[in-house]
Amino acid sequence: MSGGQEGTGHAREKSRSPGSDETHQGRLVCALEMEMTKRALHANSKADCGNYDGLVHRNGGDSAEVAVPVSLSGKRATQMEGDDLYRLRDRKFLLEDKKRLCALALAAALLGILLMILHTEMCPFVYKPGTDIALIINCSISLSTGCLLIFIIAFHYKDIRLFIIDQNQVDWRIAMTSHRIFLITLELLTCAIHPVGTYWEMGLHGNSSFSPPLCDSNHHNTTLADLELLLSVLMFLRLYLVHRAVLLHSKVLLSASYRSIGSLNNINFTFRFVLKVLMNKYPARTLLVFILFFWLTASWMLTLCERQTAGSTDHMETALWLIAITFLTVGYGDVAPNTRCGKSVCLFTGVMGVACTAMLVAVVTKKLALNKGEKHVHFFMLDIQISKGIRHAAANVLRECWLLHRANLTKRTRGEHRRHQRCLLEAIRVFRHLRLKQRKLRDYVSEMVDLPKMQMIMCDLSANWNNSYRELEQRILSMEQKLEELSRCFQETSKLLSQVLRHRNQEIR
Repeated sequence: MSGGQEGTGHAREKSRSPGSDETHQGRLVCALEMEMTKRALHANSKADCGNYDGLVHRNGGDSAEVAVPVSLSGKRATQMEGDDLYRLRDRKFLLEDKKRLCALALAAALLGILLMILHTEMCPFVYKPGTDIALIINCSISLSTGCLLIFIIAFHYKDIRLFIIDQNQVDWRIAMTSHRIFLITLELLTCAIHPVGTYWEMGLHGNSSFSPPLCDSNHHNTTLADLELLLSVLMFLRLYLVHRAVLLHSKVLLSASYRSIGSLNNINFTFRFVLKVLMNKYPARTLLVFILFFWLTASWMLTLCERQTAGSTDHMETALWLIAITFLTVGYGDVAPNTRCGKSVCLFTGVMGVACTAMLVAVVTKKLALNKGEKHVHFFMLDIQISKGIRHAAANVLRECWLLHRANLTKRTRGEHRRHQRCLLEAIRVFRHLRLKQRKLRDYVSEMVDLPKMQMIMCDLSANWNNSYRELEQRILSMEQKLEELSRCFQETSKLLSQVLRHRNQEIR
């Protein structure tokens, strides 16, 4: 049976044409290559994961479908198309990793700030000599700071890899410019700030169980307390991660349509653009959240700064009142900060209050402005009222002219004549004022004609011109056809006339 099958196969191969034989051989070679590639990828799946820096294939475990790109025609894609598919897949995974790492970094930063607030608020009441609560909380702050630094380093590592993929480069050192290195270093230094006074106190006293609490006002080392206060306040600089999280988790950046249209219009998707979009879509909500968060944060910072002085501003309710009147730029003067730190917080609050007030005025103005339909209705009714006033003013001018003319004819007293002249001049003034007001209103209405309306008008005009041009072309073509028919008829008529004349001449002869 096998010999018969081989003979039949040889006979079929001989009966084929040379072109079909080459096509069949090419398909066999392609199938063999795809099978070998699948087996090699299944055998070396661990090595493949290592080559992509730990990125997991997210297609249900079938790595062959990702590694061997297939074109729309069913043939194996070229090496260039495969590289493009690899780059798109890696870019998608890197963006997701960046978003996840940014969220983790923000969570670690907020956890450190909350632990710092807890550490500061518990200091006057809970920390006693011989307890290790301060050491435990400070160690927790340091641990969250270490996790934050690790997340930031991983985020910038993904960012550098994404830059290499976007620029189609191989060497990662190309992305490490001096500006990038400076920003990464500054970011790491900012996130590394946290209170370490407990460790220094342990080192100074040798035994933390007998050392007095750092928040004690009678502490012998006030420099250490001031440094602890400064480091606690500077921990709020970690909140710069909020703008990065908002940018990476915004629908503007995640929407493919936004990014496509933005790339066509050379728009950079930065936090400024996202903030403008939020202020246009949700202005009141965005301002309310920012103002409340800033109010609470600045009030607590002022309380922390004024706590060492034991004044009136070391209570939270007084600090809330002082921050509110400073933010609103009222400044009653009943409460004032005593320390340099508190004065700095109040100064920054006043600057932010001016900026937020300007944004609030802009938002309220936009909300109170009339839309296009309301403007058209309002200005239409104003035009009608002014037209009525113009008609009444014109009638008053005519009436006063007639009364003045009648006073001249009847030769009345000079006082009555002057009164009619004054009334005539007043009527003329009112008439001119209303005409000027109507002209200004119509000029303003003419300026309201927006670009889309003008574009629609121009499109209609161009469409009408195109239709007229087509009709003219058709008429010209019909005239050319008729002229050709007439010329052909003239030629036939001339031929018939020549034949008739020739026949007549022969008969006459």
